[in-house]
Amino acid sequence: MAGPGPAWSSRLAIQLVRGLPGTRELHRRTVRALGLRKMNQTVFRENTPTIRGMINQVKRLLSVETVEMHEARVKAEAEFRASRPPLVINHSPPTSS
Repeated sequence: MAGPGPAWSSRLAIQLVRGLPGTRELHRRTVRALGLRKMNQTVFRENTPTIRGMINQVKRLLSVETVEMHEARVKAEAEFRASRPPLVINHSPPTSS
């Protein structure tokens, strides 16, 4: 008796993390069909067998995470940047007493 499968996310965040020069033409067309045009660009696609097959074909060029994981990572990065105190540099010359 098999229970319900894992709860897959309905959407994926796909990011192009490697360049396309030197790759096969078929891989370039696949990346283009996913909607990626620039390095570090992120697109959101439905989690379908077709999209997963395209991702599997060019997996060495991509970073894939669920939308929930992507949003949590972006939020954590924003909080890290916001929590840092401003850098204060004092350029006054030393006083001699």
